Amino acid sequence: MAGSPNASNMVVGLDIGTSKVVAIVGQATDDGGIEIAGIGSHPSRGMKRGVVINIESTVQSIQRAVEEAELMAGCDIHSVYVGVAGSHISSMNSDGVVAIKEREVTPSDIERVIDSARARAISEGQRVLHVLPQEFSIDAQGGIREPLGMSGVRLEAQVHLVTAAANAVQNIEKCVRRCGLEVDAIILEQLASSMAVLTEDERELGVCMVDIGGGTTDMAIFTEGAIRHTAVIPIAGDQVTNDIAMALRTPTQHAEEIKVKYACALTHLAASDEMIKVPSVGDRPARDLSRQALAEVVEPRYEELFTLVRDELRRSGYEDMVAAGIVLTGGTSRMEGVSELAEEIFHMPVRIACPQNVRGLADVVRNPIYATGVGLLHYALQETRHGQGLKSHGGVVAVHKGRNELARRDIKEDHSTLARFKGWFKGNF
Repeated sequence: MAGSPNASNMVVGLDIGTSKVVAIVGQATDDGGIEIAGIGSHPSRGMKRGVVINIESTVQSIQRAVEEAELMAGCDIHSVYVGVAGSHISSMNSDGVVAIKEREVTPSDIERVIDSARARAISEGQRVLHVLPQEFSIDAQGGIREPLGMSGVRLEAQVHLVTAAANAVQNIEKCVRRCGLEVDAIILEQLASSMAVLTEDERELGVCMVDIGGGTTDMAIFTEGAIRHTAVIPIAGDQVTNDIAMALRTPTQHAEEIKVKYACALTHLAASDEMIKVPSVGDRPARDLSRQALAEVVEPRYEELFTLVRDELRRSGYEDMVAAGIVLTGGTSRMEGVSELAEEIFHMPVRIACPQNVRGLADVVRNPIYATGVGLLHYALQETRHGQGLKSHGGVVAVHKGRNELARRDIKEDHSTLARFKGWFKGNF
């Protein structure tokens, strides 16, 4: 219920990023939006390019972020929906086919055809994260989004299969469990972000969403309401900070501050007479530098990043099908000149997006930094809505204070339950 926080209806999204860990507590509103009850954020100290490199540091960052969110929301957090990113993630489109048993499509037929599509050989050491239906065909009729109840003999499914390195996922789960939390589900970060920032029209028309974080840049391409292609590019905000630190000979923490406060991604937008103070290493005096000189350091890195995204878009085969253009989100997309530079490189419309359909702490979370965190809540609440709650699918809701401990989740590892199908048919992906 909007306006009256009820701990038992709340879900928690945990975005374990390379630069920060964010925990967001929220619940569904009557109009399909999200009421944010609490938010916690803490610098990330044990991650590199989306992968855990120090368990102890990551555990501490998660604990701080979760404690902050608990204090603000006034409840205990027991389980979380966790986002995952990194170059270890790979994806492919796959298809499956089965005979329709009763000449009318039943939930078990859909379950079987999805299982058939996910049976593609995946690399050793990889684990299936998502099997996302794109469309179904019955006999010779294609383009079906919701086959349930339709008549026919042969059912086919086209799906988008996302896999991740099993050890990378296990390390993230280990960190979360070391904090005394259960993992409700592991979700691909760009899938979560897209749920927070994209409109239904954009997904239908065709859109490429680019989430530029600290360690990785995550892409997701949608056409006709379904996800068609995902990719991870290992260049993001940290490389921009490193470039500034090296070129300006300033410590990394000062380079990060300079980037956030003064950097511009297009040289001609920065004034040559606007000066900034650059702290030196050791006890040397600070130096003066023009904003334009800073932009000359930053622009080539963003140009490289957008060129790699454009190349990936071309490789995917969907470049001519994204009529809604490019949607940028994530903390590193907020810099002045980013959208203008992107338009020059992509030759298509570009917008920078913040999470939508949020209230409560809306002023705080309407910021590209929180796209993944809010998207994790959208994913969790959609599962809850389409899974008829805990009774039918074993606890897809975060368990909170006063909640029966026996109601903890008991979900299959690959998450391929009917709850997902119902959500997908609504055109959410």
